[in-house]
Amino acid sequence: MAGSVNKVILVGNLGRDPEVRHTQAGGLIVQLSVATSENWRDKASGERKERTEWHRVVIFNEKMAEVAQKYLRKGAKVYLEGQIQTRKWTDQSGVEKYTTEVVLPRFGGTMTMLDGRGDGGGGGGDYGSEQGGGGGNDRPAAQPPMRGDMDDDIPF
Repeated sequence: MAGSVNKVILVGNLGRDPEVRHTQAGGLIVQLSVATSENWRDKASGERKERTEWHRVVIFNEKMAEVAQKYLRKGAKVYLEGQIQTRKWTDQSGVEKYTTEVVLPRFGGTMTMLDGRGDGGGGGGDYGSEQGGGGGNDRPAAQPPMRGDMDDDIPF
């Protein structure tokens, strides 16, 4: 195999409000808890089944973290692209533990808020102001994805 790819795409809902932390250098880090659900009908019983998977997402990109802190709330629907990472840490009793999380790095990753203003979960907010002069449409303009690599002119 010539190379490998570490890319995660999630479309889900926030299980709680974003958790905001600051680095020692004053940088912003936002942690999200994102739920993705799968639905199916049991062939034997005909009953509907659902399985929900919870994902820990950490945003290191300053601009994306600011938007997440300001506009995302519990229940908001988001599209996220990042990388999966496992880190090792030691708890207070000295036991080594491992945590696997989806990381949106300082340079790279994508976050798109899928809820518009007034939709469930408080998504969108005033981010991505409306274009044009009203015209009676209460829906916000489409929100461009927040890319951590906006300075690059590489098409995706």
